This record gives sequence, structure tokens and C-alpha cells, in this order.
Amino acid sequence: MNHSIRVLLLMVSVAISACAIPQQLELIEREQRRLRTEISTIRAENTAVRAENAAIREELQKIRSSMADAHANLQQIQRELGALRGQLEEARFQVNRQIGETTREKDQRIKELESRVAKIDEDLKAQRTLLRAEEEELRALREQLLRTPLPGKESEAPGAGGLAREKVPGESDAARVEYEEALKLLERKDYRTAIARFRDFLKKYPNSEYADNAQYWIGESYYAMREFDQAILEFDAVRQKYPKGDKVPAALLKLAFAFAELGDKVDARLILQELINRYPQSPEAAKAKEKLKALQS
Repeated sequence: MNHSIRVLLLMVSVAISACAIPQQLELIEREQRRLRTEISTIRAENTAVRAENAAIREELQKIRSSMADAHANLQQIQRELGALRGQLEEARFQVNRQIGETTREKDQRIKELESRVAKIDEDLKAQRTLLRAEEEELRALREQLLRTPLPGKESEAPGAGGLAREKVPGESDAARVEYEEALKLLERKDYRTAIARFRDFLKKYPNSEYADNAQYWIGESYYAMREFDQAILEFDAVRQKYPKGDKVPAALLKLAFAFAELGDKVDARLILQELINRYPQSPEAAKAKEKLKALQS
């Protein structure tokens, strides 16, 4: 009798397992389809972000070209204005020298020259107004570019998705070793390799005490290679991702220097002033004051 009961229970268990396996497979397939859909969406969003960044960079290039033309026009107008003023002075001198020429003819010539000078002054003011408008537009585009996240950056940020990664026991020692190895590459001026190692470090140890330093040295590497546009993005990431880190003043200073290297004195002065206001006692603030005086002179 006991043997028959055991056989019956075994048959019931097999029947239940046979029913459960298809349900589990269906759940797994459904989850796979959902994950594929999410991956396709993320790829589409990354493509859109890259296209937007490319468009912004193209617009920046156009504005730079336009500003260069405006500067050239201003210089030409200033040269013409100087020449006409010289002619005006010469005409006035000739009025007093040449007794035989009538006063009416002299006055007419002077009036014509004064009229031409006034017209060039108006053109010069218009060119300056146009140049200021283009500088404001360029600054707005730069701010938009700085606010636009690069593909994949969201997942690297500490606490991405609203969940902060817990520190792994013993991580500090391993993080320090990898950080120092990347720093040695930077000291050897192997900037490309150093950038790759620092990025790997940030992926593995986003909450490390060295994370803000690693982000800062990425910016320094691009700055050393004179890739100032990318350096601007990396230095700005220091203050965005690690606002309480001790590398923020240094990042602000080099961010301003990078803007100055690109000829953008407006943004450079704004960031230097922000550094002075936020960190007045820092060594970087003293350097910022010196740089600010140089840009204003």
C-alpha cells in the first residue's frame, strides 16, 4: 500500500513539473523580448544624441567663421577710418595754407570728408553690434553643448538609475593601485592610453575617493593634447558629477583656460568669476584673478 502511494505522488510531481517548465520558458522569452526592445530604444536615443551633437558642432564652426569675417571687417573699417581722418586733417591744414582756394570749396571738401567719417563710424557700430550678437549666440550654443549628455555617460555617473552602487570591501586598495597606474601613464605623456585607463577606472569604481581626480585628469589629458572642446566637456563633468569634490576649483580654472584658448573670452571670464566667488580662499582663485585681469586688458 505504501509503495502505491509513493508511485502516485511521484506521478503527480512529474505532472506539475511538466506544466511549470513551459510557463517559465514563456516568462524568459517575454523578458528577452522586453530587453531587446529596451536595447533598440537606447541605441536609437544614442544615435539621436550623436546627431544633435554633430549639428551643434557644425553650427559652432559656422559661427566661428562668421565671427572671423566680422573681425576682419572691423579691422578694415578701422583702417579706412584712420586713413580718412588723416585726409581730414590734411584738408584742414591745406585750408590754412592755400590762400588761393576759395573758402566755399574748402568747406565743401571738409563736409564731404566729415560725412564719410560719420558713415564709417555708423558702419563700425553696426559691426560691433553684430559681433556681440554672434558672441552671445556662440555662448548659448556652448552652454547647450555642455548640457547635452554624451552617449553612455548616464550609465557611468554615480547613482545612475536612482540606485547608488555600494562599495565593495577591499575596493579602496585596488582602486588606488589602478588609479596610480593610470596616473603614471599621464606623467609619461601617454595621454590617449591614460584617458582609456581613467575611464575604465571610473566604470569600475564610480564611488571611489579617487573618482573626481580621475575625471579631472581626463580633462587635463585632452587639454595637453590641445583638444580644448573635449577638455571643456571633461572639466565640466568634474563639477557636475562631483560638486563637493576637492578638484572642482582646479577644474573650473582649467575650464576657463580652455575657453580662452578657443578665443571665447566671454565664457572664460564668467567661469573665472564663478571660481573666485565660490572658492575665494583657494589657490586657484588667486590664479583666476590674474587670468581675469589678462583677459580684460
